[in-house]
Amino acid sequence: MSRRVPEAWRKPLAVVGLVIAAAWLVVVLAAPLLAPHDPLSQEFPRLQAPSGAHWFGTDELGRDVLSRVLFGARLSIPLTLLLVAMSVVIGGLLGACAGYFGRWLDETIMRVADLVFAFPTVILAMAVAASLGASLRNAVLAVLVVSWPAYARVTRGLVLGIRSREFVISGRLLGFSAWRSLRTDVLPNVTGPVLVLATLDIGTQLLLLSGLSFLGLGAKPPTAEWGSMVASATHVFDKWWVGVFPGLAILTVVLAFNFLGDTMRDALDPRTARAIKERAL
Repeated sequence: MSRRVPEAWRKPLAVVGLVIAAAWLVVVLAAPLLAPHDPLSQEFPRLQAPSGAHWFGTDELGRDVLSRVLFGARLSIPLTLLLVAMSVVIGGLLGACAGYFGRWLDETIMRVADLVFAFPTVILAMAVAASLGASLRNAVLAVLVVSWPAYARVTRGLVLGIRSREFVISGRLLGFSAWRSLRTDVLPNVTGPVLVLATLDIGTQLLLLSGLSFLGLGAKPPTAEWGSMVASATHVFDKWWVGVFPGLAILTVVLAFNFLGDTMRDALDPRTARAIKERAL
């Protein structure tokens, strides 16, 4: 059975990433069953240290931190995955059109992308979120605004390298329309690198989204969201457990998807895959 698994996916970091990511996906689906208490309940002693009754302790309002971390996963992880998916679709389509059709369309899309790249990512996201109004939905829109150009630029570069290949030209000579050629010949050949970028980007977008909530531009209390939980811990800095556990949740998700992204890159790159196989032998 192990022979059927690609060499890249048998590396320790790949296994660790898969296990952690799978565990968090289970938490997302089964948080109401796994959480020992209501994440909004304030019936427990305030700022109680981790114990047998409360494994992660309680916060400044007497809420169970473990329950809030588990329910926070149901908000932070799906929103991040949705955000990355939207960035891939919007940025990928715009970049593909820019690279394939060129001319004024290419200039327009790339100049807009350059305008976004001209500003620091966090500062621009903060400005957009503040102008739209502090809410989790607007924070997602703000992160989307600053994240799609990376996919547009990568996809454009890949399409520019493929559109002049023989199989694309042959399809056009056989009567394929430009849209059909783009859909059937070009896009399938750029999916792999874009998918690797998206997997690596999950951790980055989670950090950015949590950062906006930390600054008060995302989720609002009493919503159980990891970034806002870390922000509330700054008021009780000596009670380490209030901020450490949601921070560790963010850390583990970021590491897991970074491991998966690196593994996917190794698996999809033939040269890297051959190098891994040679080292294993």
